[in-house]
Amino acid sequence: MKLRVKVKPGSKRRRVLEGEGYLIVEVKAPPKEGKANEELREVLAEHFGVPKSAVRIVSGHRSKMKVVEVEGV
Repeated sequence: MKLRVKVKPGSKRRRVLEGEGYLIVEVKAPPKEGKANEELREVLAEHFGVPKSAVRIVSGHRSKMKVVEVEGV
């Protein structure tokens, strides 16, 4: 399943919210050296109950808006 995701790095807590046509994912990690992207994968894996390896960022590696693929959902 492919999802549009807006990432909010540097947040106080980790959570997944619903926006209009996309998910909003708040992560604690800063947007440096791929740390926010890694935490995004962890948060989405927990949210959907799949292993972290089943979550892949398809596009938007350096953007707040991303397309993410989640396998096994």
